[in-house]
Amino acid sequence: MPPLILLNAVGLTPRWLPLAPRLQRLAQAGWCVPLREVLPAVTCTAQASMLTGKPPSGHGIVANGWLFRDTMEVRFWQQSNRLMQAEPIYQTARRLAVSQGKAFRCAKLFWWFNQGAAVDISVTPKPWYGADGNKVFGITGTPEGLTSKLETQLGKFPFHNFWGPLAGLPCTEWIGRCAAAVLADERPDLTLVYLPHLDYDPQRFGIEGSDWSRLVGELDRACEPVLDVARKIGARVWVVSEYGHCSVTRAVEINRALRRAGLLAVRDGPFGEMLEPYVSRAFAVCDHQLAHVYVSDEVDIPRTREVLASLPGVARVMAGEARAELGLDHPRSGELIALSAPDAWFAYPFWLDDRRAPDYARTVNIHAKPGYDPCELFLDPRLHWPKLRMMRRLGQKLLGFRTLFDVVPLDASLVKGSHGLAASQAEDRPLLIGDGPAPAESELPMTAVHGLLWRALGLASRT
Repeated sequence: MPPLILLNAVGLTPRWLPLAPRLQRLAQAGWCVPLREVLPAVTCTAQASMLTGKPPSGHGIVANGWLFRDTMEVRFWQQSNRLMQAEPIYQTARRLAVSQGKAFRCAKLFWWFNQGAAVDISVTPKPWYGADGNKVFGITGTPEGLTSKLETQLGKFPFHNFWGPLAGLPCTEWIGRCAAAVLADERPDLTLVYLPHLDYDPQRFGIEGSDWSRLVGELDRACEPVLDVARKIGARVWVVSEYGHCSVTRAVEINRALRRAGLLAVRDGPFGEMLEPYVSRAFAVCDHQLAHVYVSDEVDIPRTREVLASLPGVARVMAGEARAELGLDHPRSGELIALSAPDAWFAYPFWLDDRRAPDYARTVNIHAKPGYDPCELFLDPRLHWPKLRMMRRLGQKLLGFRTLFDVVPLDASLVKGSHGLAASQAEDRPLLIGDGPAPAESELPMTAVHGLLWRALGLASRT
């Protein structure tokens, strides 16, 4: 079978596909179907469902982050492939190939759960962290020497454009060129490529405030190096996305409500107030439009549920076996799961006075925050010359001073877009573009991507 490339164009939906002429031509030459989202409709959960063919209850990736109950730490954006509790397609394919004396080679480029994955080629963002608290941006991957070779050829990966106030097109363009280089040199059987460009402005500005013609056109052009190499080596190109975005008008401060109800506890100290998971009777791990609410004693579940249900912007609160309706009946899930109203999202803050906010709150710090924070996509509008402040902080850092890039706002009302719930219309759902025999159904569950890839790679005939 010819090599297969799967482009993960985050945020691309049937509504926006006509604005991408190159990707539209792929759909016209093959087929395109909307995908029914897994919940939460977020990156880590969606990717795990595509690669394993199972819902979160089967693979354990219940959000972009959750409470690790053994250490009582909330961790977001983990990279270990071992966190997936179901076998991804590249691992199954490799095992099958080895049993038949054949080879199966996969490249995993910026897809999540990259480290330790059973792939031959991988590239993923991975900063260095010094003992003095310093951080240096970088990428890592396999085989040894690959990332150095890529950065020599393509220039340094623009990490500051991957996430944060400066997030935008350059990182997607770099990933596109990276994928083209890997394809030309290595020709893997399966290449997974993550392209995040459409994930930034729709969260900043919402659906109505985003320039979709420009954004989708930029994404489409960033795919050109991959498409050119695919034609040269005779590879097939499929396109998938994880979710569509929606506009939001309100943030639900779910942890502040739990704190006012006496259920959430904090520890005050020299770096502001910090969440105390050990002491809290209940707290929420917020991830866009879904929140896992962890309740330490089941006796507090009714009271916690009452507090949540009374909040404007909370649509549903699920408990116990009812979580199976969402595919989230898993030990990593909260005792309660809250879903927002379509025009709302869950903000993580737990402090009641911004003067006592933890020091990480005003920084881009995805691993320290006990919840997802889209405010990291903004520069605080209350700062005078915020970019000058960033340059000053960078200068202080280069001179050896310990400093914080404290330019992120605490005002959740700035966020105008989100995702996480199922879209109400097919044209706003994620999509799958493929070739070969078209699926019989007009719409597919996201878990069906696994089986379609299996057949497209010719693996069904080997089993």
